[in-house]
Amino acid sequence: MKHDIEKVYFTEEMIQNRVKELGAQLSADYKGKNPLLVGVLKGSFIFLADLARQMDIHCEIEFITVSSYGAGTETSGKVTMTKALGSVVENRHVIIVEDILDTGLTLEFLRNYLLDLKPASLKICTMLDKPSRRRVPIKADYVGYECVDAFYVGYGLDYAGNYRNLPYIGSLKPEIYS
Repeated sequence: MKHDIEKVYFTEEMIQNRVKELGAQLSADYKGKNPLLVGVLKGSFIFLADLARQMDIHCEIEFITVSSYGAGTETSGKVTMTKALGSVVENRHVIIVEDILDTGLTLEFLRNYLLDLKPASLKICTMLDKPSRRRVPIKADYVGYECVDAFYVGYGLDYAGNYRNLPYIGSLKPEIYS
């Protein structure tokens, strides 16, 4: 697996330090609010687990499944939802936790869906933000790292279901996915 990586962009140590900072920031911003962390499956599960453990406040966790990628490296442009949420959102302070904000199509869809459920507030926390690929005007409120346009794997990010378990974030060699 490691031989498939072209370049490591964010080491395990860099990630853990940044997640600790984000956890402290969220703990301060949401003190006394018991926020609902909504992890976007499957990519966010590692980031969400680490982030929640760094938060020193009460919080609840739910998961939602939405995607616009499938098994490819480019978005299909069509967002699908296979696991939704219900009334747990109404009047709650909701934080969407995502692995990467890329084109913004998935998060825009998810933001609109959750706003329809009438949360008290809604924010976005993403490990990676790739603004150069944005197709819709959406911004994250909490960002681990802004990144260049590359195809990333590791720390929850995958290619065709693989590489999620790498403890760092790197780019795949093009011959792996061409």
